Amino acid sequence: MDCLNKYITDDFAIYNADTCELIKSFPDDSMHFEIYSPPFSSLYTYSNSDRDLGNSKTDEQFFEHFHFITKELYRILKPGRMMAVHCMNLPTSKEKDGVIGIKDFRGDLIREFQNVGFIYHAEVCIWKNPVTAMQRTKALGLLHKQIKKDSCMSRMGIPDYVVIMRKPGINPEPVTHTNATYPVGHWQEVASPIWEYDHSPVWWDINQSDTLNVRMARDERDERHICPLQLPVIERLVELYTNKGDIVFTPFMGIGSEIYQSVKMGRRGVGIELKEIYFDCAVKNMEMLEAENSQSSIFDFIE
Repeated sequence: MDCLNKYITDDFAIYNADTCELIKSFPDDSMHFEIYSPPFSSLYTYSNSDRDLGNSKTDEQFFEHFHFITKELYRILKPGRMMAVHCMNLPTSKEKDGVIGIKDFRGDLIREFQNVGFIYHAEVCIWKNPVTAMQRTKALGLLHKQIKKDSCMSRMGIPDYVVIMRKPGINPEPVTHTNATYPVGHWQEVASPIWEYDHSPVWWDINQSDTLNVRMARDERDERHICPLQLPVIERLVELYTNKGDIVFTPFMGIGSEIYQSVKMGRRGVGIELKEIYFDCAVKNMEMLEAENSQSSIFDFIE
Protein backbone atom coordinates (compact mmCIF):
# COMPACT_ATOMS: atom_id res chain seq x y z
CA MET A 1 0.00 0.00 0.00
CA ASP A 2 1.53 3.29 -1.10
CA CYS A 3 0.75 6.63 0.51
CA LEU A 4 -2.79 7.50 -0.65
CA ASN A 5 -2.48 11.19 0.07
CA LYS A 6 -0.26 13.64 1.91
CA TYR A 7 -0.12 17.23 3.05
CA ILE A 8 3.34 18.68 3.62
CA THR A 9 4.43 22.16 4.70
CA ASP A 10 7.55 23.58 6.37
CA ASP A 11 5.99 22.81 9.77
CA PHE A 12 4.40 19.39 9.31
CA ALA A 13 3.96 16.36 7.08
CA ILE A 14 0.85 14.20 7.37
CA TYR A 15 0.12 11.06 5.39
CA ASN A 16 -2.90 8.91 4.55
CA ALA A 17 -1.14 5.54 4.62
CA ASP A 18 -0.50 2.32 6.53
CA THR A 19 1.93 3.07 9.35
CA CYS A 20 3.33 -0.47 9.20
CA GLU A 21 4.68 0.29 5.73
CA LEU A 22 5.41 4.01 5.65
CA ILE A 23 7.28 4.12 8.96
CA LYS A 24 9.98 1.86 7.49
CA SER A 25 11.05 4.71 5.19
CA PHE A 26 11.85 7.06 8.10
CA PRO A 27 15.55 7.38 9.07
CA ASP A 28 16.99 5.96 12.28
CA ASP A 29 17.02 8.31 15.29
CA SER A 30 15.03 10.97 13.42
CA MET A 31 12.16 11.80 15.83
CA HIS A 32 12.44 13.87 19.00
CA PHE A 33 9.17 12.75 20.61
CA GLU A 34 6.40 10.24 19.93
CA ILE A 35 2.87 10.64 21.28
CA TYR A 36 -0.30 8.75 20.37
CA SER A 37 -3.33 6.74 21.38
CA PRO A 38 -3.05 3.24 19.91
CA PRO A 39 -6.17 1.34 18.89
CA PHE A 40 -7.51 -0.26 22.08
CA SER A 41 -7.19 -3.81 20.74
CA SER A 42 -10.66 -4.76 19.45
CA LEU A 43 -12.65 -2.43 21.76
CA TYR A 44 -13.43 -0.01 18.91
CA THR A 45 -13.71 -0.67 15.19
CA TYR A 46 -12.38 2.30 13.22
CA SER A 47 -12.69 0.83 9.71
CA ASN A 48 -13.30 -2.42 7.85
CA SER A 49 -9.71 -2.62 6.59
CA ASP A 50 -7.59 -5.66 7.43
CA ARG A 51 -4.74 -3.19 7.95
CA ASP A 52 -6.62 -1.62 10.87
CA LEU A 53 -5.32 -2.88 14.24
CA GLY A 54 -8.79 -2.35 15.66
CA ASN A 55 -10.07 -5.24 13.53
CA SER A 56 -8.02 -7.81 15.44
CA LYS A 57 -10.08 -10.80 16.57
CA THR A 58 -7.98 -11.40 19.70
CA ASP A 59 -5.49 -9.50 21.84
CA GLU A 60 -2.77 -11.87 20.64
CA GLN A 61 -3.53 -10.93 17.03
CA PHE A 62 -3.52 -7.24 17.94
CA PHE A 63 -0.07 -7.39 19.53
CA GLU A 64 1.34 -9.49 16.69
CA HIS A 65 0.25 -6.73 14.30
CA PHE A 66 1.28 -3.91 16.65
CA HIS A 67 4.80 -5.37 17.03
CA PHE A 68 5.62 -4.36 13.43
CA ILE A 69 5.04 -0.76 14.52
CA THR A 70 6.58 -0.76 18.02
CA LYS A 71 9.96 -1.98 16.79
CA GLU A 72 9.99 0.84 14.21
CA LEU A 73 8.93 3.40 16.82
CA TYR A 74 12.01 2.38 18.81
CA ARG A 75 14.27 2.60 15.77
CA ILE A 76 13.25 6.10 14.63
CA LEU A 77 13.25 7.76 18.07
CA LYS A 78 16.39 9.62 19.10
CA PRO A 79 18.38 8.13 22.03
CA GLY A 80 17.34 9.37 25.44
CA ARG A 81 14.00 10.67 24.13
CA MET A 82 10.44 9.81 25.14
CA MET A 83 7.39 8.05 23.77
CA ALA A 84 4.08 8.93 25.48
CA VAL A 85 1.20 6.48 24.97
CA HIS A 86 -2.36 7.28 25.96
CA CYS A 87 -4.29 4.14 26.97
CA MET A 88 -6.70 2.52 29.41
CA ASN A 89 -7.42 -0.92 30.79
CA LEU A 90 -10.22 -2.62 28.89
CA PRO A 91 -13.52 -4.00 30.16
CA THR A 92 -14.37 -7.60 29.31
CA SER A 93 -17.80 -9.01 28.54
CA LYS A 94 -19.41 -12.36 29.12
CA GLU A 95 -20.34 -12.64 25.42
CA LYS A 96 -16.83 -12.08 24.08
CA ASP A 97 -14.48 -13.00 26.95
CA GLY A 98 -16.57 -15.39 29.04
CA VAL A 99 -16.38 -13.20 32.14
CA ILE A 100 -17.17 -9.65 33.22
CA GLY A 101 -13.98 -7.97 34.39
CA ILE A 102 -11.03 -5.86 33.25
CA LYS A 103 -8.00 -6.68 31.07
CA ASP A 104 -4.59 -5.26 31.89
CA PHE A 105 -4.15 -3.62 28.49
CA ARG A 106 -1.90 -0.92 29.94
CA GLY A 107 0.43 -3.57 31.34
CA ASP A 108 0.43 -5.52 28.08
CA LEU A 109 1.47 -2.37 26.22
CA ILE A 110 4.32 -1.71 28.66
CA ARG A 111 5.60 -5.27 28.26
CA GLU A 112 5.47 -4.98 24.46
CA PHE A 113 7.44 -1.72 24.57
CA GLN A 114 10.01 -3.26 26.90
CA ASN A 115 10.35 -6.25 24.56
CA VAL A 116 11.52 -3.98 21.73
CA GLY A 117 14.01 -2.12 23.94
CA PHE A 118 12.18 0.79 25.61
CA ILE A 119 12.68 1.66 29.28
CA TYR A 120 9.53 2.08 31.38
CA HIS A 121 10.12 5.66 32.52
CA ALA A 122 6.94 7.03 34.13
CA GLU A 123 3.17 7.25 33.91
CA VAL A 124 0.32 9.51 34.88
CA CYS A 125 -3.24 8.49 35.71
CA ILE A 126 -5.93 10.76 34.25
CA TRP A 127 -9.12 10.95 36.28
CA LYS A 128 -12.41 10.35 34.47
CA ASN A 129 -15.91 10.94 35.75
CA PRO A 130 -17.52 7.53 36.39
CA VAL A 131 -21.02 8.98 35.98
CA THR A 132 -20.16 10.15 32.46
CA ALA A 133 -18.68 6.71 31.70
CA MET A 134 -21.84 5.02 33.03
CA GLN A 135 -24.09 7.18 30.88
CA ARG A 136 -21.97 6.49 27.79
CA THR A 137 -21.27 2.77 28.21
CA LYS A 138 -24.08 1.50 30.50
CA ALA A 139 -21.43 -0.72 32.12
CA LEU A 140 -23.00 -3.12 34.61
CA GLY A 141 -20.46 -2.35 37.33
CA LEU A 142 -21.25 1.38 37.25
CA LEU A 143 -25.05 1.15 37.36
CA HIS A 144 -26.83 2.17 40.55
CA LYS A 145 -29.31 -0.68 40.17
CA GLN A 146 -26.40 -3.12 40.47
CA ILE A 147 -25.55 -1.71 43.91
CA LYS A 148 -29.11 -2.50 44.99
CA LYS A 149 -29.06 -5.94 43.37
CA ASP A 150 -25.57 -7.14 44.37
CA SER A 151 -22.80 -4.61 44.95
CA CYS A 152 -20.16 -7.35 44.68
CA MET A 153 -20.46 -6.80 40.92
CA SER A 154 -20.05 -3.02 41.24
CA ARG A 155 -16.69 -1.47 40.37
CA MET A 156 -14.86 1.85 40.09
CA GLY A 157 -14.57 3.78 36.85
CA ILE A 158 -11.67 3.03 34.52
CA PRO A 159 -9.19 5.93 34.28
CA ASP A 160 -6.98 6.86 31.35
CA TYR A 161 -3.20 6.56 31.58
CA VAL A 162 -0.28 8.12 29.79
CA VAL A 163 2.57 5.60 29.83
CA ILE A 164 5.95 7.22 29.18
CA MET A 165 8.73 5.08 27.72
CA ARG A 166 12.33 6.17 27.15
CA LYS A 167 14.78 5.00 24.51
CA PRO A 168 18.14 4.12 26.12
CA GLY A 169 21.14 6.32 25.44
CA ILE A 170 22.29 9.89 25.93
CA ASN A 171 19.92 12.56 24.65
CA PRO A 172 21.95 14.49 22.03
CA GLU A 173 19.71 17.56 22.34
CA PRO A 174 18.74 18.11 26.00
CA VAL A 175 15.33 19.66 26.64
CA THR A 176 16.08 22.57 28.92
CA HIS A 177 13.79 25.04 30.65
CA THR A 178 14.19 28.28 32.57
CA ASN A 179 11.92 30.15 34.94
CA ALA A 180 11.04 32.34 31.96
CA THR A 181 10.11 29.52 29.56
CA TYR A 182 8.67 27.14 32.19
CA PRO A 183 7.38 29.49 34.90
CA VAL A 184 6.16 28.31 38.26
CA GLY A 185 2.73 29.77 37.57
CA HIS A 186 2.26 28.11 34.14
CA TRP A 187 -1.03 26.12 34.03
CA GLN A 188 -1.38 26.90 37.74
CA GLU A 189 -4.96 26.85 38.98
CA VAL A 190 -4.17 26.82 42.71
CA ALA A 191 -1.28 28.11 44.79
CA SER A 192 1.08 25.19 44.16
CA PRO A 193 4.26 25.16 42.05
CA ILE A 194 4.19 23.66 38.57
CA TRP A 195 6.70 20.94 39.38
CA GLU A 196 4.35 19.75 42.07
CA TYR A 197 1.31 20.10 39.81
CA ASP A 198 2.43 18.62 36.48
CA HIS A 199 4.58 15.98 38.15
CA SER A 200 1.64 14.69 40.13
CA PRO A 201 0.95 10.97 39.43
CA VAL A 202 -2.72 11.86 38.91
CA TRP A 203 -4.05 14.67 36.71
CA TRP A 204 -7.47 15.57 38.10
CA ASP A 205 -8.18 18.59 35.93
CA ILE A 206 -8.32 17.18 32.38
CA ASN A 207 -11.59 18.01 30.67
CA GLN A 208 -12.41 14.88 28.68
CA SER A 209 -14.28 16.89 26.05
CA ASP A 210 -11.44 19.37 25.37
CA THR A 211 -10.59 17.83 22.02
CA LEU A 212 -10.41 18.90 18.39
CA ASN A 213 -13.78 17.23 17.82
CA VAL A 214 -15.29 19.90 20.04
CA ARG A 215 -13.03 22.90 19.42
CA MET A 216 -13.08 22.86 15.63
CA ALA A 217 -16.14 23.44 13.48
CA ARG A 218 -17.25 20.18 11.92
CA ASP A 219 -19.29 19.56 8.82
CA GLU A 220 -22.44 17.55 9.57
CA ARG A 221 -21.16 14.87 7.21
CA ASP A 222 -17.87 14.52 9.08
CA GLU A 223 -17.38 11.38 11.12
CA ARG A 224 -16.38 12.05 14.71
CA HIS A 225 -13.22 10.40 15.96
CA ILE A 226 -14.13 7.90 18.66
CA CYS A 227 -11.63 8.94 21.33
CA PRO A 228 -9.28 11.80 20.34
CA LEU A 229 -6.60 12.68 22.88
CA GLN A 230 -7.36 15.77 24.94
CA LEU A 231 -5.40 18.85 23.86
CA PRO A 232 -4.28 19.81 27.42
CA VAL A 233 -2.66 16.37 27.80
CA ILE A 234 -0.74 16.84 24.55
CA GLU A 235 0.24 20.38 25.56
CA ARG A 236 1.75 19.34 28.90
CA LEU A 237 3.72 16.46 27.44
CA VAL A 238 5.02 18.42 24.46
CA GLU A 239 6.05 21.28 26.77
CA LEU A 240 7.86 18.94 29.15
CA TYR A 241 9.61 16.65 26.67
CA THR A 242 10.45 18.77 23.60
CA ASN A 243 12.25 21.89 22.49
CA LYS A 244 10.79 24.30 19.96
CA GLY A 245 11.57 23.06 16.48
CA ASP A 246 11.65 19.41 17.58
CA ILE A 247 9.87 16.79 15.46
CA VAL A 248 6.83 15.20 17.11
CA PHE A 249 5.60 11.95 15.55
CA THR A 250 2.27 10.17 15.87
CA PRO A 251 1.65 6.83 14.12
CA PHE A 252 -2.14 6.87 14.72
CA MET A 253 -2.96 10.45 13.81
CA GLY A 254 -6.75 10.32 13.70
CA ILE A 255 -8.05 13.86 13.17
CA GLY A 256 -4.62 15.37 13.86
CA SER A 257 -4.75 16.36 17.55
CA GLU A 258 -1.09 15.68 18.32
CA ILE A 259 0.16 17.40 15.18
CA TYR A 260 -2.17 20.37 15.63
CA GLN A 261 -1.11 21.05 19.22
CA SER A 262 2.59 20.46 18.55
CA VAL A 263 2.72 22.83 15.58
CA LYS A 264 0.70 25.39 17.54
CA MET A 265 3.47 25.25 20.17
CA GLY A 266 6.29 25.85 17.69
CA ARG A 267 7.27 22.24 17.06
CA ARG A 268 7.22 20.32 13.79
CA GLY A 269 4.90 17.36 13.28
CA VAL A 270 4.81 14.10 11.35
CA GLY A 271 1.67 11.96 11.39
CA ILE A 272 0.21 8.92 9.65
CA GLU A 273 -3.47 7.96 9.47
CA LEU A 274 -4.92 4.90 7.75
CA LYS A 275 -8.55 6.01 7.55
CA GLU A 276 -9.19 8.50 4.75
CA ILE A 277 -12.04 10.39 6.43
CA TYR A 278 -9.93 10.99 9.55
CA PHE A 279 -7.02 12.12 7.39
CA ASP A 280 -9.32 14.57 5.61
CA CYS A 281 -10.41 15.94 9.01
CA ALA A 282 -6.76 16.33 10.01
CA VAL A 283 -6.10 18.29 6.81
CA LYS A 284 -9.00 20.63 7.61
CA ASN A 285 -7.75 21.12 11.16
CA MET A 286 -4.22 21.93 10.00
CA GLU A 287 -5.56 24.33 7.36
CA MET A 288 -7.50 26.13 10.09
CA LEU A 289 -4.37 26.37 12.23
CA GLU A 290 -2.37 27.73 9.29
CA ALA A 291 -5.07 30.34 8.69
CA GLU A 292 -4.97 31.35 12.36
CA ASN A 293 -1.17 31.62 12.31
CA SER A 294 -1.27 33.67 9.12
CA GLN A 295 -3.80 36.06 10.62
CA SER A 296 -1.71 36.43 13.77
CA SER A 297 1.38 37.21 11.71
CA ILE A 298 -0.44 39.98 9.85
CA PHE A 299 -1.61 41.57 13.10
CA ASP A 300 1.90 41.29 14.57
CA PHE A 301 3.29 43.07 11.52
CA ILE A 302 0.72 45.86 11.80
CA GLU A 303 1.47 46.34 15.49
